[in-house]
Amino acid sequence: MKLKDQTALVTGSSRGIGEAIARAFAAEGAQIAITGRSTQELEALRKEFNGLGVQCESIVADLTQKGVVERVWSQAAQAFGHIDILVNNAGMGSGANPKPVVDYSDDLWETMLYVNLTVPYLFSKKALPSMIDRKYGRIIMTASVNGKIGLVYGAAYAASKHGLLGLMRTLAMETAKQGITVNAICPGPVRTRMNNLRVEYDAKRLGKSVVEYEASLTAIGRRLDAHEVAPLAVYLASREASVITGQAFNIDGGLLMA
Repeated sequence: MKLKDQTALVTGSSRGIGEAIARAFAAEGAQIAITGRSTQELEALRKEFNGLGVQCESIVADLTQKGVVERVWSQAAQAFGHIDILVNNAGMGSGANPKPVVDYSDDLWETMLYVNLTVPYLFSKKALPSMIDRKYGRIIMTASVNGKIGLVYGAAYAASKHGLLGLMRTLAMETAKQGITVNAICPGPVRTRMNNLRVEYDAKRLGKSVVEYEASLTAIGRRLDAHEVAPLAVYLASREASVITGQAFNIDGGLLMA
């Protein structure tokens, strides 16, 4: 029960990596607020967590819409009084209308930078005052290996994830002496509904089958599963990780060995 008596907000937790992190936090005893666009999926998770004896606040929200961050934060803070752990996981994937920069959609660029970078900034800004007052807090960003390298036909995604790492490092520097840690997880290709779109697109673009292309993506010869990412989030959220801040951890099957 590494997170017993802790409260957490995990954005984008109705499926994929966010769902896996939320499940792992609940299993470790955290009281948790979950957000996403699917009422049905969130309600199923809430019931599951309540069955574990975990208080869970389910908040249906579309974070592409301006002003929603305020509502989500207010509801989560009202439910728990304060938030110890913020996981900025919600985001848009690179499979959304991939094109070269010369043909890229300006509207998609604006939306993806808002969701992937501005929304984590806004949530972090909401979380920090009470964390600073209590001299304790954990902020975790779900970034990407593409926050460290470029991505063909994915300019907005790569730019937003590079920016997210810059935000994470700045927050870490500003809060390091106040009992707060700020870190990022940088997954490689993870088998999610969002990543499926990108893999299918690239396989077709390169004239390969999905199975053949998947096997070439990482050194271990496969994509990761979301539940393989969650244990790192649990550790970074725990009190045991008090001396780790400003770090961007690759969890990518050996895709980027740096």
